Amino acid sequence: MKKNTFVEGAFISTIGIVLCKILGIIYVIPFRAIIGTKGAILYSYAYTIYAIFASLSSTGIPTAMAKAVSEYNTLGYYNTQERAYKIGKYIIVGLGIICFLILFIFAPNLAYLIIGDIEGGNSIDEITFVIRVISTALLFIPILSVSKGYVQGHRMMGVPSLANVIEQLVRVIVIVGGSYLTLKVFNLSITTAVGVATFGATAGALVAYLYIITQINKNRAILKRDEKPKKEEAKLTNKVIFKRIILYSLPFILIEFIRSIYNSVDVFTVVRGLVSLGYDVNLAENVLSIITTWGSKLNMIILSLTFGITMSIIPNIVSSKTLKNYQDVSNKINQALKMILFISLPMTLGLCFLSSSVWTLFYGYDLLSTKIFSFYVLQALINSFFYILVDTTNALDNPKVALGTLLGSFILKAILNVPMMHLFKFLGIEAYYATIFTTMLVQGLSVIYLLYKLKKIYHVDYRSSFNCMIKIILINGIMLLSLMIVRLFLGPFETTRLWSLLEIIIYAFIGIIIYFTLSFKNNIFSEVFGQNFIKKIRR
Repeated sequence: MKKNTFVEGAFISTIGIVLCKILGIIYVIPFRAIIGTKGAILYSYAYTIYAIFASLSSTGIPTAMAKAVSEYNTLGYYNTQERAYKIGKYIIVGLGIICFLILFIFAPNLAYLIIGDIEGGNSIDEITFVIRVISTALLFIPILSVSKGYVQGHRMMGVPSLANVIEQLVRVIVIVGGSYLTLKVFNLSITTAVGVATFGATAGALVAYLYIITQINKNRAILKRDEKPKKEEAKLTNKVIFKRIILYSLPFILIEFIRSIYNSVDVFTVVRGLVSLGYDVNLAENVLSIITTWGSKLNMIILSLTFGITMSIIPNIVSSKTLKNYQDVSNKINQALKMILFISLPMTLGLCFLSSSVWTLFYGYDLLSTKIFSFYVLQALINSFFYILVDTTNALDNPKVALGTLLGSFILKAILNVPMMHLFKFLGIEAYYATIFTTMLVQGLSVIYLLYKLKKIYHVDYRSSFNCMIKIILINGIMLLSLMIVRLFLGPFETTRLWSLLEIIIYAFIGIIIYFTLSFKNNIFSEVFGQNFIKKIRR
């Protein structure tokens, strides 16, 4: 293991996350074919609820651990960082057990909150069963996450990135293999098959944890795990470390909890809201599964970059702030924004342009799903900026700003979701577009506010990014216009998986050639990633 620079760390983390997301998307093709629409909706119910508790039990402490370890490592307090890791593990295991018990015991209540007294779809008993199965993952996900945070705090991104890939690979094998054996070999019910599939989260977390612990023990010397305490560390008692971890983790826990329940707003309002407006319950459930699960999985292709940058920027920006190098803080924020726009914007436009083919390739052709996804994918770009700015603001010890912005946007989302459905219906627009528009509206306003606060508090100068970002937007416009012209000549493709794949390959190849050629000619690569990183890639 070795330390990585910010750009290298972001690059490594992004590759790992992209591989995970690719695996997470590819498995959907056979999985949906095995369990069908009803099973897919049942799976989305369980996973959406689980994600809330997984975030609550496994995100705050690990991110706080990365922050604390980075801080102690920068100061040379190696013994203290080890004590922080040990204390963090005790806290996270206890929190994981509590979340597991809550989810397992109150699964029937959560199932009722999702569908109420609505009949004709999945039953409360079926939803309860799959929620209880997936709750077992909360016994392993937290300890895995805190171990990843420990390594990330050392700015060593290779091991946690590979652990993510291992976790996802095991999970996918259990999901596809388990559901196939359950239905096709043992001839059990769809509900049982979905239950086996949700257990994949538990199996993946356990195997990944065994891997990362092996690597940590193997690299004791590099991580300086056996260093004797310095005199300056004597005042840092376990009680002081415990308080610091809690103070660091609470904002991250609240941030991830609020972020996770963004989807829960849709879970608890979309089906009931659409049914109240006269939509069929099966259509309403399908819309919900598109927004919270299947479309979300495709959007994760774009959001992977943000997660990779976040994993890298937190320890790096904490290190810069610890040394009071605020110019470097400004530079890293600007570089993160440029990287997100440079990669996320063409991916967003590409998925929007090829929405029909992409959806057909992974899930089979469906006109309604395609129409919703073509609009829903635009949300990913705004999400990217929103997530990175919230995490960066919090990492810079401004939890009030980060939490206030996130909570404010969530409250607006909760208040506006149903009224916007009624407004869209009144305007003659399909009501299911309203929930997507509402999310983009409140998060877009939050992005503007966070940019303003970072400029005001840390004097972040965005002028260095502005010209570069304008060039990126113009080049994307040229690329999209070129693809539209090509489509006029090629015409529509057949709505089969084979033809959809061919269409994606053709347009992706043309788009990449245009985008990268114009980027090289306008020197955008070096502006975004830096000359040193480009030289390393060339070598």
